[in-house]
Amino acid sequence: MFLPLVEVASMHSSAAPPESPKGSANPTITVAPGHARPRANPCALLSSCALVAALMVTGCKAKTSSLAPNYSALSATPGITLRLKGTTAAVESRAIQAPLLAGQQVGTLTITKLVASGTRVKKGDLLVEFDRQAQLRDSIDRQAESVTQNENVLEAKAKEEAAMAKDQTGIKQAESALSKAKLEMQKIELLSRIDAEKAREDLDEAEATLMQLKTTFDLKRKAAQASIRILEIQRDRTRETMVHAQANAALMQIRAPIDGLVVFNTIWKEGHMGEVQEGDQIRPGVPFLQVIDPSLMEVRVPVNQEDLLSLSVGQKVVVHLDAYPDLAFHGRLDSIDPLGQKGDFSAQLRKFSATFSIQGNDPRLMPDLSAAVDLTGETSTGSPSR
Repeated sequence: MFLPLVEVASMHSSAAPPESPKGSANPTITVAPGHARPRANPCALLSSCALVAALMVTGCKAKTSSLAPNYSALSATPGITLRLKGTTAAVESRAIQAPLLAGQQVGTLTITKLVASGTRVKKGDLLVEFDRQAQLRDSIDRQAESVTQNENVLEAKAKEEAAMAKDQTGIKQAESALSKAKLEMQKIELLSRIDAEKAREDLDEAEATLMQLKTTFDLKRKAAQASIRILEIQRDRTRETMVHAQANAALMQIRAPIDGLVVFNTIWKEGHMGEVQEGDQIRPGVPFLQVIDPSLMEVRVPVNQEDLLSLSVGQKVVVHLDAYPDLAFHGRLDSIDPLGQKGDFSAQLRKFSATFSIQGNDPRLMPDLSAAVDLTGETSTGSPSR
C-alpha cells in the first residue's frame, strides 16, 4: 500500500545532486563548466505532493475502517440496551461512631483496641475500645463521695430525730406546767391576793411557753427537713454523676450490633484523610466504620432523565464490577426515586436515583465499588420493559 511512496522517494533521490566528500566542512555542489544548474520541474513537484496526500488519506480511511467493526460490535451487543454507572452498597449496614459521653466535655477519644478491616464478626463481638481510664477514675471518685454524702444524710437524720424527741419532751413538760397552773387557778378563792396574782401569772406563762414550744417545734422540723433534703440532693447528684461515669466507661467499648463484615470509613483525622488505626484520636460522634451484611448487596445509580424512560421496576440487569472485570452478577431494578435532583451541568436536566438488587454474593463484592449495570430489556417475568 505504501510502495508508491518508496518509488517517489527513490525518484527524488535519483534526481538529487551527489553529496560532498565526507568530512568536508562546507559541502558544495559542483557544476561542470559550460553547463547550467538543473532546475526543478514545478509540474513534477505538484504531482508528487498530490500523490503523497492521496496516499495519506487512503491510509487514514483504511485505519478508520479497521476500527469501525470493534465499535459496532460493542454497541450492538445482543440483549443490552443501556449501560449505567453506579456504586455498590450494602442493603443492611450499621454505622459505628465514636461515643457521645454524658455530662462531660471531651475533645477527642483515643483508640486502644481496634478490629482489622474486613474482619467477619458476630453480634456482640468487640469492635473497638477507647481509653476509659478517666471515666473509671471519675466513677470511683464519685462513688466514694456518694458514700460520704450518704453518711452525712444519715447523721443529719439521727440528729433531727434526737432534737425532735427533745422538743417533744419540752412540749410535754410545758403541757404539764399548764395543767398545774390551771389547777392552781381553781382554788384561787382560797388563796391570798398575792398568791392569786402569782397563780394567774404562772398560768399565762405556761400558756405562752406551750404555744412558743409548739410554734418553734414546727419551724425546727421544717428547717431540719430542708437541711436533710439539701444533703440528699447533693448525694443524689453525686450518684447520678457516678452512674454517668460508669455508663461512659461502658460506652468506651463498642460491640458489633449485627453479624457482618467490618468496613472502615475514610475520615478527616489529624490533618489528613485516612482510615483510623490504634492510637488515633477522633472526636465524639464521628462515624468511623460500618458493619455490613455482605449477603445482600445493591447498586445505587444516578439516572439521567433521558434514560429514565428506558427503566421499569422489575427489569433484569447484569452487574459488572470495574475492579473485577471477570465478575458479573444478575440483578433487577427494585426502585426509582420519584423526586429528581439537579443535574451536574444544568438545573433543567434532572437526575434520579435508581436502586438495583444483586443476586448472589462473592468475597470480592464490597461496598463503594464502581459498578456497571447493563439493562437486558426484560422484566423479572421475562417481558420486555417499556
